[in-house]
Amino acid sequence: MSDLETVIGLEVHAQLKTESKIFCACSTRFGDEPNTNTCPICTGMPGVLPVLNKRALEFAVKMALALDCRVNSRSIFARKNYFYPDLPKGYQMSQYESPLAEHGHITVMVRDVSRDIGITRIHMEEDAGKSIHSPSEGVSYVDLNRTGVPLLEIVSEPDMRSPQEASAYLKALRGILRYLEISDGNMEEGSFRCDANISLRRAGQSQLGTRTEIKNLNSFRHVEKALEYEIFRHSGLLQDKEAVIQETRLYDPDRAITVSMRGKEEAHDYRYFPDPDLVPVLVEEDWILRLKQELPELPTARFNRFIREYGLPAEDAQVLTSERELADFFEQCAGQYAHPKKISNWVMTEFLRELHQAGCSIRDAAIRPEHLSALVRMVDEQVISSRIAKNIFPEIFARGVDPAKLVREKELVQISDSGALEEMVDEVIRAYPEEAQKYRQGRKKLMSFFVGQVMKMSRGQANPGLVNQIFKDRLG
Repeated sequence: MSDLETVIGLEVHAQLKTESKIFCACSTRFGDEPNTNTCPICTGMPGVLPVLNKRALEFAVKMALALDCRVNSRSIFARKNYFYPDLPKGYQMSQYESPLAEHGHITVMVRDVSRDIGITRIHMEEDAGKSIHSPSEGVSYVDLNRTGVPLLEIVSEPDMRSPQEASAYLKALRGILRYLEISDGNMEEGSFRCDANISLRRAGQSQLGTRTEIKNLNSFRHVEKALEYEIFRHSGLLQDKEAVIQETRLYDPDRAITVSMRGKEEAHDYRYFPDPDLVPVLVEEDWILRLKQELPELPTARFNRFIREYGLPAEDAQVLTSERELADFFEQCAGQYAHPKKISNWVMTEFLRELHQAGCSIRDAAIRPEHLSALVRMVDEQVISSRIAKNIFPEIFARGVDPAKLVREKELVQISDSGALEEMVDEVIRAYPEEAQKYRQGRKKLMSFFVGQVMKMSRGQANPGLVNQIFKDRLG
């Protein structure tokens, strides 16, 4: 039905990168032995009192400011009551009626069109544990290490109109979290999770249709595919004049479909009430102003500056500012050799390819910005050819070796002596008389063949520009 409009809202849970949990001193380390990072507080033993982690609050406020939200001076933790084996207290502490922050926005870009997506609210809560099911044994295990890990829930307005916009929103949100260094945004480890709400309505209609919620989407691709399937499913139901049921569904990546999980709970089902063990969270205005001053330059601002200051195409700026470490690396390179587009080309191709193959972070890589900028300079100054530079780059990346030193060790300095190059050119012409005759008759594309032969003879060290000119002089 072409007259239907898609309406999407997302609820994102981001694990905050604190060393200890939100209400106790237990470690938040991922991958430790099951049930080793627990204590009476996070497991809900009688008589214990939780205390809010100030660093978690600081991170939450920074994210709220980055999303241009209004930070409330007073917010309250409530108990969200439900039973599940990995929830040892029988309730989850979360901010419900009085959240930390409200009414922000984030700008996303899809196919060169930017749109503002509203942020309804940002609030803090604690994570639950993890259930591990073993069908072969017929049992389930519970790991409570994650219980009490601090989460930030970011709830959007229903402003997205396509799965692509939803994916762009998530990437932008994750980028800001990582720029602020308050969450690693690792979807595989569950530190960045998404629940999607989707409904369809007639175009131009203000009232929302019946929605379904898709739980625990853990990759950008899964978000897009799950939403695409739900659009297809909702459209079919409405076309057949059948009712869409409000429910919670799960995405099955093997079949690329969603399956029903349970009926959608409403707020009253959780019997929210203020947690009697936690005092209200009071955030002072001067502290908010101090945290605002600590914010780094955020991705959108940096994207715009890269275009304005370095003259980069939008595509380059988008890639380079996608991660704070990558943007920093580029700027350090460009600061040492002021040819930003050339630096950008190397960073986006050779550097990112080696980084991906090594499976490491920029921080852990051996190569330094001065190595890449020196290599680009050597190519520009015709000390070495671009082919040689690309051949030796993997070694520079892996060892962090100075390019000039490596070129000297391997005797790879580019041959620019015209006499030596003329001898090679003459030898190639003698070896390929038929090709030389065809070139003279108009087959100019053969030039790349001739130059290639000289490059092969010189082990890639011949100056290709000079070789090209000598061939033109010889062959006319």
